[in-house]
Amino acid sequence: MVLKDIIRLLEEMCPGSFAEKWDNVGLLVGSPEMEVKTVGIALDATTEVIETAIREDVDLLLTHHPMIFGGLKRVTQDDFVGRRVLALAQNNIALYAMHTNFDVLGMADAAADMLKLNDREVLEVTYEDDLSVEGLGRIGTLQEPLRLWECAERVAEVFGTEGVRYYGDPDVMLVTCGILPGAGKDEIDLAVKSGVDVMITGDITHHIGIDAWEKGIAVIDAGHYGIEKIFIPYMKEYLERDLKELRIVSCDRGAPYHETPVRSPRL
Repeated sequence: MVLKDIIRLLEEMCPGSFAEKWDNVGLLVGSPEMEVKTVGIALDATTEVIETAIREDVDLLLTHHPMIFGGLKRVTQDDFVGRRVLALAQNNIALYAMHTNFDVLGMADAAADMLKLNDREVLEVTYEDDLSVEGLGRIGTLQEPLRLWECAERVAEVFGTEGVRYYGDPDVMLVTCGILPGAGKDEIDLAVKSGVDVMITGDITHHIGIDAWEKGIAVIDAGHYGIEKIFIPYMKEYLERDLKELRIVSCDRGAPYHETPVRSPRL
């Protein structure tokens, strides 16, 4: 199958026009005319992911986060981004990114679906016309009231993380919820304004967390990778349904960090 036909399908699902202005989505490496038989999917085009794509004989690597954000003045082995670009080009692998356009048109609702949020609305509106309102994150009502610690356990279970960090009184009762996969610290005040009881997101710093609780909202930090990894099965299912002639594989290498078990202090 020709890459431009796959791109057409991806653009129908998540047009690049829905991406934030600072973002860099779409075809980042490769030719639209190249032949594609195998698609690999990952959250990030790290060196390890690219090595996996090479082993899997991937023709197109589809990622959520763009590998290239700023302008490149040169592509050489002296820079880690340059090395990645060269590895892709030398192995005839195209790279396509679906970032904030997917956040708006796929990620937010998928995460809210997994939490089974009711009465759903957009948290941060980025697009609106006479027919629809789109944007980053969702707010809604939990299926049943939960204590903060119970909600944190639910989030860890639903998104398959080893654990989550939360800010607030563990026993406070939660009815309404906001969720923004990825890094949602800049949307905390929007969540406060919306009146939800808890915000579920990632990349929460010490001060953001304690300040949020002072503002009257609990925060559950499930990690950036912890929630956004749902991009991989979501896109795999989508492509397998509509492009049955392609081989679709996961090139994911798991969370980009390691956790050490807590050890009891020596007595």
